[in-house]
Amino acid sequence: MTRLVLAATVAVVCAAVPAQAQRTRVTPYIEASQVLVSDLTNGGDLLTYSTIGAGIDAQVTTRRVEVQVSYQYEHRFSYDKDLADDSMHSGLAQARVRITPDLTFEAGAIAARGRSDIRGDAFATSQGNLRNSSQIYSAYAGPSIATRVGPMFANAAYRFGYTKVEVPNGGTGVPAGQPPLDRYDDSKVHVATASIGAKSGTVLPIGVTASGSYTREDASQLDQRFEGKYARGDVVLPVGRGIALTAGVGYEKIEVSQRDALMSGGAPVIDGNGRFVTDPSSPRRLAYQFDGAFWDGGVIWRPSSRTFLEARAGRRYGSMSYTGSATYKIGPGSGVQIGVYDSVETFGQELNGSVSRLPTSFVSTTDPFGNQFGGCIYGTTGAAAGGCLNQVFASSVTSAYRARGVTGVAVLNRGGTRIGVGGGYGRRTFLAPQSVGGVSIDGTSDESVYAQLFASSDVGRNGSISTSVYGSYYTSDLAGAQGILGYGANTAYTHMFGPLGATASLGLFGFDREGDANASAQAQALVGLRYGF
Repeated sequence: MTRLVLAATVAVVCAAVPAQAQRTRVTPYIEASQVLVSDLTNGGDLLTYSTIGAGIDAQVTTRRVEVQVSYQYEHRFSYDKDLADDSMHSGLAQARVRITPDLTFEAGAIAARGRSDIRGDAFATSQGNLRNSSQIYSAYAGPSIATRVGPMFANAAYRFGYTKVEVPNGGTGVPAGQPPLDRYDDSKVHVATASIGAKSGTVLPIGVTASGSYTREDASQLDQRFEGKYARGDVVLPVGRGIALTAGVGYEKIEVSQRDALMSGGAPVIDGNGRFVTDPSSPRRLAYQFDGAFWDGGVIWRPSSRTFLEARAGRRYGSMSYTGSATYKIGPGSGVQIGVYDSVETFGQELNGSVSRLPTSFVSTTDPFGNQFGGCIYGTTGAAAGGCLNQVFASSVTSAYRARGVTGVAVLNRGGTRIGVGGGYGRRTFLAPQSVGGVSIDGTSDESVYAQLFASSDVGRNGSISTSVYGSYYTSDLAGAQGILGYGANTAYTHMFGPLGATASLGLFGFDREGDANASAQAQALVGLRYGF
């Protein structure tokens, strides 16, 4: 992943060379920190350790190129056996290169920590002894074209994506007696889309669009395969200034299949990484199949260039479906973005697609405790407020699922002050063969509710202070599962002495499992130095 992020940076910077740069900032750095972690609930253990890290913050903006990279590698050195040495990658890279007026190439990557099991521990921090925390990587790349054919528009795009999940540190913290769930490994996904149409008033009084899509994903775990394709037609009827009615109908075919887990004595065989071993003699089994028509209708409201709202209701996947989006540009650096979604997904597809929709200009913080890119990510322009990944990182499930929910972000960027608020609700209903590894999860669901606040401000000429607050609640209807409330807050002050920056931070993180009297909480403190080149 380190090579991937650095390669993306070099490639985009090289592409930007021929153009007149409007803004260029490339700052590699090294840093060292001392961390103190106090367990407030389980015996009062006190851990202290050192970390050494290196990273890069880069941003290039020209008429043809938009790119931002924020990446850090950190390794910690423990002083005793109570804390294992560990490494962490944290970063986000987004790039958009306009090759010709019609052709654009986009790429991006993310490295963050995510939860492995929805039933497990829920610490919203990257420091201390953590369970149920997996290192996750995801990257995408592909071209898109937007052109005109006479009075009509034509669009096409292709995206290749890859997602990898490592084994969680120290297990998951799932209470004893609950059945093991499979652990995600990696997947490759191909997505191709195309559309053609005409806006209202050009060819016809109404706008008309025909579109289609093809998705193919191959996951290594249990040899899972996802194949989906659809074609649809949409019409838009203006009914007043800034408002229109819209309706669409289409045909869709989705098929998800996988092989059985190898069984021994009525239990799944698990390899050294905690993943189910695939039975080589198993036939391919159908996990989900949908083959039929769908429809929806709604309203589009665009009273000005700063405000947009679209809401749709219809029938899809055999039941009612509701989707929508809303954006409001408050000012050049401030805005609001809300989305309502309903789709059949896998973990790899949802993460990869969510990353591809993040802005190419985003807030990069010096938060030394929180999982910076594992939650809500805030944009720096009102036209692209950002997005939240909390519902994806709630757990890296191996089964396909129907994802429904709502997510929203609001940002305020004025001078040296930045404020971001994000939150949402997500529900995943799993689609699997009736028994996977002796555990029946087909038709079961989990839910996540989350909220997040970030604020930072300049203090004098060389200082800055930032604060982050996190809250989440996870629940599952798997047998024996309990609801889990996770929370956290931290504040950090950074002072710059030329290229050298000094940071001091305090944080409090914890989680509480319903029906369990043993809650878990940690107080954390950090002092560190960063030198930028």
